Amino acid sequence: MVTATLPKVRGKLTPDAPLAPLVWFKSGGTAEWLFEPADVADLCDFLRDLDPAVPVMALGLGSNLIVRDGGVPGVVVRLGKAFAKVQAEGQTLTCGGGASGILVSSTARDAGIAGVEFLRSIPGTVGGFVRMNGGAYGRETKNILIECEVVLRSGERVTLPVAELGYTYRHSELPEGAIVVSATFRGEAGEPAAIQAEMDRIAAAREASQPLRSKTGGSTFKNPEGDKAWRLVDAAGCRGLKRGGAQVSEKHTNFLINTGDATSADIEGLGDEVRARVKAASGVELEWEIQRVGLAK
Repeated sequence: MVTATLPKVRGKLTPDAPLAPLVWFKSGGTAEWLFEPADVADLCDFLRDLDPAVPVMALGLGSNLIVRDGGVPGVVVRLGKAFAKVQAEGQTLTCGGGASGILVSSTARDAGIAGVEFLRSIPGTVGGFVRMNGGAYGRETKNILIECEVVLRSGERVTLPVAELGYTYRHSELPEGAIVVSATFRGEAGEPAAIQAEMDRIAAAREASQPLRSKTGGSTFKNPEGDKAWRLVDAAGCRGLKRGGAQVSEKHTNFLINTGDATSADIEGLGDEVRARVKAASGVELEWEIQRVGLAK
């Protein structure tokens, strides 16, 4: 692809943009193009005029992502500050697709809106929560979502009610290539002090059980029906297992960590080795929860 073939934008277009600094694992290759749109109209115009053959991928906080070492072809879209606003009205929250879970839950607390405290514990953005039905501590996005606004790969802007998203565990039927630009959540009336206490409880539980100070990607595998991925990984003898610079966390065995110089191939390869060992030990085939994108080197 050459610059001349890309539509004009008001935001920022960067060729060969390193993605490792933008993802939690701090590994992986470059984006052929990184697009940071000025606003929703800029994103719509760009996608409408972009050659339909060019692949497009949305990138949030990069917390649940392995970017392979060969990089990502086409255009990676990253939503910046223009998409990170959160407004509360009554018991409803209108949130930009780039808003973090911490900002959403804090805004809810200040407005006396309970029921969204669990978002405090998910290291991602609203767009990611909507796409993956993000959840924690017994709650999921589908429990609070009213509707979301997306920009389709064609550049068309549409609103989708929760019933049309086909939510299951960590999965939605959001159209391929759609980018979530906003979402409307509904909570319930609550006291700010009680909401803060629940957020503190969740934060303490995460700190105690998860390797938050490490370069990691969050929960690696989906919990199988009626069981916990971490228990199966532990039972298969994988606690502390290493490959190159990647390691299964000693603190929480459903987390992989970059100990310093891991390649994405190290991390993904370790994950596949863990899946093979769990399959051999228990007969259970663990599914990846972490998204793996891009090309191998």
